Amino acid sequence: MSLDPAVRARIDSLLGDNRVVLFMKGQPQMPQCGFSAKAAGVLNGLGVEYAHVDVLSDPEIREGIKVYGNWPTIPQLYIGGELVGGSDIIEEMANSGELNEALGLPPPDRTPPANVTVTEAAAEMLRNALAESGPGNALALSIDANFRPNFQIARSSPNAIAVETAGLRIQFDPASARRADNITIDWVDDMRGKGLAIDNPNAPKPGPQVPQLSAAEADARVRAGKLTLVDVRRAPERAHASVNVPHETLEGDGRARLEALPKDTPLAFMCHTGVSSRQAAAHFIALGFTEVYNVEGGIEAWATTVDTSIARY
Repeated sequence: MSLDPAVRARIDSLLGDNRVVLFMKGQPQMPQCGFSAKAAGVLNGLGVEYAHVDVLSDPEIREGIKVYGNWPTIPQLYIGGELVGGSDIIEEMANSGELNEALGLPPPDRTPPANVTVTEAAAEMLRNALAESGPGNALALSIDANFRPNFQIARSSPNAIAVETAGLRIQFDPASARRADNITIDWVDDMRGKGLAIDNPNAPKPGPQVPQLSAAEADARVRAGKLTLVDVRRAPERAHASVNVPHETLEGDGRARLEALPKDTPLAFMCHTGVSSRQAAAHFIALGFTEVYNVEGGIEAWATTVDTSIARY
């Protein structure tokens, strides 16, 4: 497949103007796929400045970048105009220190985290799981920039950053190791569900709760000119199902335009069911906006309580 010269010129310009470019799905603050979230999380954890391109809002670049570097998937990281790879390669290079070197950063701190505690209940469950998985395995624990933990069983590596406790080997990537000092890993079976849980004293205190606004109330306030509604969904979703009232989006220059509004502008964010929009609303609260809402239930609720002509999906 050949690449349109105009698209190639656009990509050349992007790579020429920015030393580090991440082609991803969504925005670094609101990734739209797990692989993009992993890649952005690694770069954010390193504190490196990088340009990003949301390929979901630019179909030409989305298909063109696959041809440009002969790499079929998204995300893709470029450094100095050279393709590094996707999320797995980015993660591997971060763990080995190669990514720091490529970015011109000091070598990562490979000191194991201090005082990792595993309760006996958790240790018993983990020892059983590791025994069932076969020999030569260890528990891998990653903690992202938002301090969300992710447990996996991985091959035990003598070169990994690791701690030995309660008869277990727990391996960390460099960024997670710095976020894991003094954590306690427990096994819970209560109203939170059943599974592993972490008490992490390093995690920031929860931010302010995002107020909820019903679809009916949001509709009434928008029609009265007292509320700016922001649909955070991607263009294909909006084309399939959209509200019949004035609204903004985050695509193109939409985000910058909204962020430049007076901080007392009433804003309400909406997505499919109310999850992604809550994250967007929290972002604007962090920017200092004083009246921000999340549309409870998203366009699904709008379709059932306000306008039944809206397609559901």
